[in-house]
Amino acid sequence: MVFSSLNFLFLFLPILLPCYFLFVFIKKRKISNFVLLIFSLFFYAYGTPKFIFIMLFSIIVNYVGALFIYNDKPYKKLALFITVILNISVLFYYKYANFFIENINNIFNININTLDIIFPIGISFFTFQGMSYVIDVYRNDTKVQKNPLNVALYISLFPQLIAGPIVRYSTVAFEIEERKETLNDCSEGIIRFCTGLLKKVIVANTIGIAAKEILSVPPSSMSVTLVWLGAVAYAFQIYFDFSGYSDMAIGLGRMFGFHFLENFNYPYISKSITEFWRRWHISLSTWFRDYIYIPLGGNRCTKIKNIRNIAVVWILTGFWHGASWNFIAWGVYFMLFLLGEKFVYGKLLEKFPAFLRHIYAIILILVGWIIFYCSSMDTAIALIKNMFGFGKIPFINNLTVYSVIEYKFEFLIAFIGSVPIFKYISEFIKARDGFIKECFYCLRVIYAFIIFLLSIVFIVSSTFNPFIYFRF
Repeated sequence: MVFSSLNFLFLFLPILLPCYFLFVFIKKRKISNFVLLIFSLFFYAYGTPKFIFIMLFSIIVNYVGALFIYNDKPYKKLALFITVILNISVLFYYKYANFFIENINNIFNININTLDIIFPIGISFFTFQGMSYVIDVYRNDTKVQKNPLNVALYISLFPQLIAGPIVRYSTVAFEIEERKETLNDCSEGIIRFCTGLLKKVIVANTIGIAAKEILSVPPSSMSVTLVWLGAVAYAFQIYFDFSGYSDMAIGLGRMFGFHFLENFNYPYISKSITEFWRRWHISLSTWFRDYIYIPLGGNRCTKIKNIRNIAVVWILTGFWHGASWNFIAWGVYFMLFLLGEKFVYGKLLEKFPAFLRHIYAIILILVGWIIFYCSSMDTAIALIKNMFGFGKIPFINNLTVYSVIEYKFEFLIAFIGSVPIFKYISEFIKARDGFIKECFYCLRVIYAFIIFLLSIVFIVSSTFNPFIYFRF
């Protein structure tokens, strides 16, 4: 089940809300949490019920593991090790087993049969979330939760279950038991959800059609400008797809009294790759920073070890996204430029005008998205050659002109939505007092209602509705 489906919008959510808020109004927190847990488990099991056993396994492993870490202090390292290994083993089996089998077959010229595995959606997200809980208990960064239903709710909470953001237990520990649902939070959550729905259904899906059409053209039939246009379209698609989902998750969480941290901060206004990764998928970047990079020594070590730490993080970041060499190459690609900015040319880069630094960052980001998009490195290399005029193709052709004319409004809307114009306008008006501010809040309600209706029209009339990050 996805947030942008009619089943979710007109069946799941309308049934959940009255069931949940009935017990909120009579101040039965344990029952309202139980209702939210049952609906969250149903949400995950919908479509493929057997996946619920993987979710329950994750809940039990992390709940029991945290208790052992808390109670058996002489053996807390062993308890942590076993818990993390069990988490990683499940993730490895479902996500990476066939990748290693295929590569072993290729390297040693043997024929081990691949496994018949159906990939459970969201497994990378809830596995990392569960591990962060037990690691934080081990570090004494958060208190152990002795109520198994609260741990189950934390890991399976449906708003952020499938595609993040990755939520730390410490950020929601208090709210699981003591949160206050307010009318303001609920209304802000609805507006945020509708904004995310707009990003996904109206912007990401429409620009995604352009990206699919352009990047499906054989490399030999492309032009230089067409490849760049396709890269821009895909960059917009993946941003609005993923940030739209995050907006919907944050909005839904707020409706139920949870305040999740932001996951995106206008990444395409970045002026360096370092800045880009501070603005893109923030919850994943901070997870790798806090649980891999800093424990390895971070930057408080020799230069060689610091380079090693960054390399480990970015190889793992690429591999986290998928069991494919193109994802590993994507992680290594960004690693090289991050190392370059940190140790080689970062200070020189800062001396350039802002618009040149922005162009530098955008070019590198777009090339990175081509590597990310392609299912094989051969295709990625062919497209990158075309981007820089090494593919024996024209600079521009009729298909480029056609694509620009055909999708001009989609590109324009995506561009406007990717820069913080509306954010600045909103902050400016919120800082005012009186009639203008009151009118602004009324307009936001009308805006949410209109974009919800528009989104429904797009959902009903369109068959193109993928969530890119569901496969991670």
